[in-house]
Amino acid sequence: MRATSVTVAALAAALLLTACTEGGDGDDSQNSTAGSVCRIGEMAVRVGPANTAPAAGDTGNVPVTLTNRGGSECTLDGLPAVAFHAGGTSAAVEPDKAARAKRTTLAEEASTAFTLTYVRGEEGGAKSLAVQTAKISLPGSAETHSFKWSYGDVALKSGGRAPDASVSGFQQTGE
Repeated sequence: MRATSVTVAALAAALLLTACTEGGDGDDSQNSTAGSVCRIGEMAVRVGPANTAPAAGDTGNVPVTLTNRGGSECTLDGLPAVAFHAGGTSAAVEPDKAARAKRTTLAEEASTAFTLTYVRGEEGGAKSLAVQTAKISLPGSAETHSFKWSYGDVALKSGGRAPDASVSGFQQTGE
């Protein structure tokens, strides 16, 4: 009786390993049915309404909502990226320390959101970045979506080069 149990367990393990390694090239057909990579050009992008930082040193939050208008489901696998542009200067916004990259599948017309948090800088100050536009990109795609930055100068971190800002991970939205 015991020999039969061990044989059945060994056979089940062999079948499981065979099922996991079929294809050999790392192609996971289950993942490929989850949709293509989400592209910003196929999203409706809504920026705001913001909780604007009223004065230098205050913190503001700018929510960004993305709605899949691509005609089929797509997948976000990672974190959103944001870069501030001021004249000829570009500065990447770092992910929030608590942000976790995760895989999210968006059905057609489904939405997700993330939050851009920033510290307001002193207008025209040496330790501020006079942001004119912000560009958003999604994981796995080089396309960007630009929007006019109307929330004031952004403070620079103590090193003087990186903006005192962060971006959250994608959050579930909807009814």
